[in-house]
Amino acid sequence: MAELARQDGAAIEVRGLSKSYGDVQAVRGIDLTVKRGQIFALLGPNGAGKTTTVEILEGYRSRDGGTVKILGYDPGRQRQRLKSQIGIVLQSTGVDRYLTVGETVAMYAGFYPHPRPVDEVIDLVGLTAKRDTRVLKLSGGQQRRLDVAIALAGNPDLLFLDEPTTGFDPSARHEAWEVIKNLAALGKTVLLTTHYMDEAQYLADQVAVISSGRIVAEGPPTTIGHRDQARARIRYRLTGGATPPAGLSAPPGPDGLIELAPDDLTAALHRLTGWALEQHVELNGLEVIRPSLEDVYLQLTDDPAVQPGAEPASTTSADGKGRRRS
Repeated sequence: MAELARQDGAAIEVRGLSKSYGDVQAVRGIDLTVKRGQIFALLGPNGAGKTTTVEILEGYRSRDGGTVKILGYDPGRQRQRLKSQIGIVLQSTGVDRYLTVGETVAMYAGFYPHPRPVDEVIDLVGLTAKRDTRVLKLSGGQQRRLDVAIALAGNPDLLFLDEPTTGFDPSARHEAWEVIKNLAALGKTVLLTTHYMDEAQYLADQVAVISSGRIVAEGPPTTIGHRDQARARIRYRLTGGATPPAGLSAPPGPDGLIELAPDDLTAALHRLTGWALEQHVELNGLEVIRPSLEDVYLQLTDDPAVQPGAEPASTTSADGKGRRRS
């Protein structure tokens, strides 16, 4: 029955999580639920409590208060039982650069009681053609794929991805995104931390923003912070000194663009473009802008109470491998 409950319940359940370092409260009563099969993005500035929270969930850091269940287990008390069911992809890993891709995945698979077949893992991350290539010969994007393969070697149900595309060029980033999307297609649950808003927008089913140790907003990327209800803006530039109809003009900004935030977007666009056609006026750079996820994030985290450095600069996991701060 306990196994059935773990299969059907949430992958991550957190209630009232707290953690302090001396007089500094890094995490202040966080509640969080991540459903099985979700890609969940945790966003927040440095020192907001993001990394401390994730390390508690992984079982590498103790908590002061609250309850945490990861796949039905308490990571603070049942970490050994949990280890084979989670995979962790850090910003930097210590893979032997002179092993081949196949040798690397096989080595890590050997650490688990019920690993996924090595060739299947390599194929899942798109490295079949590089199976016999040494790690030092891989591109940055290919090395990140190998990091994910290592995390998948034990066939975990839940993966933690820490800033998975930091330092990548655009092409490598998109390659990594597709690998992460494929994980969800396999039924895996993914908890992702990232500073890239376009990454969270593309990958995540659900987003939570943490600031000053608290979750300040949570929801789908399209609606978080009432983003879908925010008023859209119209931007355009005029030439030749033409004067738009009343209510459709404003002093131009430093870039020469006029910006409006009308109550009725459709009606305003209809009037503006109709006037431009009648007057043979060109509306240069005409665009409609809705608040981006980055706009919402910056608004939510614009809090003087955030204390950079509230979290330790670095930590060391239980297996002796250093973790890099996100």
